[in-house]
Amino acid sequence: MDLPCPEWVLHVEQKWTELKTEGTERFCRLTDIDAIFNYGLSLIRPEDLNAFSRLSEKYSVQKSPEMASEFRQQGNLSFKVKDYTAAALYYSKGVCHADKNTEEISLCYANRSAALFYHGLYRECLEDIRRALEAGYPSHLQDKLRARQTACLSQLKKPEKSNQTTTNNQTPPCQKIRNTRSCISPGVSVYFSPEKGRHILATENKTAGEVILEDEAFCCVLIPGKTFNTENRHCHHCLSQSLSFVPCPNCSYVRYCGESCQKDAWQCWHRWECHIGADLLAIGVLGHLALRVALKAGQNEVKRVNKSTSEEDHVRCSSYKSDLPVKLRLGDPCGEISDCYHGDTYMGIYSLLPHVAQHSSSSRFLLAITMAMLYRRLQGGPPPGTWASCENKGVSGTWEPEMSVLGATALRHMMQLRCNAQAVTAVIVKEESGMAVQSSSEIRIATAIFPVLSLLNHSCSPNTNISFTTGFQTDPLNQFVCSEDYDDHPKTSRSGVTVTIRASKDLTPGQEILHCYGPHCSRMEVKERQRLLLEQYYFHCNCQACQRDLLEGSQKATENAAPGLKCVKCGKPLQSHMDGYKCSWPSCGHQITSADVQNTLKGLQCLLDKAFHLMEQHRLDEALKIVKSASSQANIILTEIHPLQGELADVTARVYATTGEWSLASSNLKRSIVAIQVQFGEDSIELGRQLFKLAQLHFNGITFSFDSGDCGAALSVIPRAHKLLSLHCGPHCEELQELCEMERCLQGLL
Repeated sequence: MDLPCPEWVLHVEQKWTELKTEGTERFCRLTDIDAIFNYGLSLIRPEDLNAFSRLSEKYSVQKSPEMASEFRQQGNLSFKVKDYTAAALYYSKGVCHADKNTEEISLCYANRSAALFYHGLYRECLEDIRRALEAGYPSHLQDKLRARQTACLSQLKKPEKSNQTTTNNQTPPCQKIRNTRSCISPGVSVYFSPEKGRHILATENKTAGEVILEDEAFCCVLIPGKTFNTENRHCHHCLSQSLSFVPCPNCSYVRYCGESCQKDAWQCWHRWECHIGADLLAIGVLGHLALRVALKAGQNEVKRVNKSTSEEDHVRCSSYKSDLPVKLRLGDPCGEISDCYHGDTYMGIYSLLPHVAQHSSSSRFLLAITMAMLYRRLQGGPPPGTWASCENKGVSGTWEPEMSVLGATALRHMMQLRCNAQAVTAVIVKEESGMAVQSSSEIRIATAIFPVLSLLNHSCSPNTNISFTTGFQTDPLNQFVCSEDYDDHPKTSRSGVTVTIRASKDLTPGQEILHCYGPHCSRMEVKERQRLLLEQYYFHCNCQACQRDLLEGSQKATENAAPGLKCVKCGKPLQSHMDGYKCSWPSCGHQITSADVQNTLKGLQCLLDKAFHLMEQHRLDEALKIVKSASSQANIILTEIHPLQGELADVTARVYATTGEWSLASSNLKRSIVAIQVQFGEDSIELGRQLFKLAQLHFNGITFSFDSGDCGAALSVIPRAHKLLSLHCGPHCEELQELCEMERCLQGLL
């Protein structure tokens, strides 16, 4: 949930409508963020506090021994059917809800150690055994726990087979920003122009797949969820995946991959967030992230930034003698802070535009009241250490009036996040027993703010792609050659989320580095893209893809083309006609309404969803029957390039692969690839993943049928899949390692 819960939005909307005319007019005239926040703070009444308290009760983060016991019992049920992943996750929920140093938490730890043992996670198992014993695990049950401990130690003494790939990425050298965690490749520089503001240009040739920059998130917040997909699988501090979480001692919501992250998070922000955990869930991810950025920055840093901006005159566009971009160096004194390049320091975050005037009055009011309410709730605990006093004035542990700057700063960041929040995604491979071909999907796991990534402008057809790395890892910046002017960091592990930006196309000097903000030309029509970008990011997109699509749209409108649809009578392409479609073949002239087409597509989608559901229940015969029926219906009205045809062919391939009919599986997957390539492009990650699945099919067919006759077909697919996955995911993604292993095995059969 990015924005506040719907009930709070309605409450604030009612408050806005009840505001007297002079009050709304006064608020609308405010442009200074401090003034906007203070006005919102002055409007908070006891009834608002009571209303918000009632809402936040729905998001309780209190410990509950009863729920801990219930989750432990659910874990036991999963353990009995040997679903050790689900068991570990249920036990983790039990650990989070149990009070510290109680028998209940010791039982949850002990039971989870058993699930981890069967996962082969012996070190994690030993840690849980230690935690169980320290929490007071019942003495009459300790013999079994000690036996498991001995078995773990025995397993760890065995020679370890390393399946880990090297982390030394073979990428061109990058320059580090002094004392930062960002890395910018040589041949790429930050520029400023009145038209584009700050942006990044290539100053040398860059080949597709080359790393352009790496940037560490200043802050991130995990996205809440109701299933085992997000906050139950990822550390709330470094976002790494784990099955053996450590809880917060005081609340049931946050969990960490280990004691180190638990300690770091407590020192950085959780000791102030903990008592308002339910409130943070109620106000949404963006409000939570905005507060976290302000807490991390601290009062002294915010004051320094405010002082530096007030001492400098704003640079107006007229001061630039030409429209040519001006190259910026780190910390260049270019006047207006939004025209400077500050690396990944807090100044780099603060300098992002909040777009105060672009927010509607009602939107500004919602954000101001929400942040004022959060500030009031935060005052229920001790003031944050980094905000506890102003120049050592005031009494320690008391909230001074001037600390309202914390709320105003968080409000600034909340306004910035509308245009600068970045979704952190991960590829999730579904663990489906019996499935011969993996099913993967990209999901959003967190929202973050990246200071250098935020400088990239948008294109609906970008020349870059991004990938994320989470958790403890070797500092990626140490792998690059740095100039003598830049300090080096020790090669130690760190936590956090890092984004890697790679060129997806060959770049030439002077070409702007462009990133897609969401609306992509392969997934959305041009008018819809432009509408969404104007609505959220306050600009009318006129990128090359939009210009091309508008031109082609005009041509298609002239030709009345309707891509992907064909006449049910003669099979010829359909053309748009009035409020429906008409056959392009004059001698046919068959017509169909838009409503009929939409109803047909909805019916096909329902059949597809039903087939998916049956596959998950391993009712493959029924799934195949339904998907065949859907495909027959689709062939009547849809051409082979329609996206729905690709989805149907993909599901059909998965069913055939599971039943061992490899030839039928591969032929259907090839049909799916045709639609994928037309929809997303021949250089897309979607096509790369589909080709990877085809390589899996060929390989499994050879392996299970003991027939090496298809080795050539498999080996012909692997290089293309390898190229696309390398381009988008880097040289060390799991799929690439699997492709290399498949290729090695297949070549051994020739």
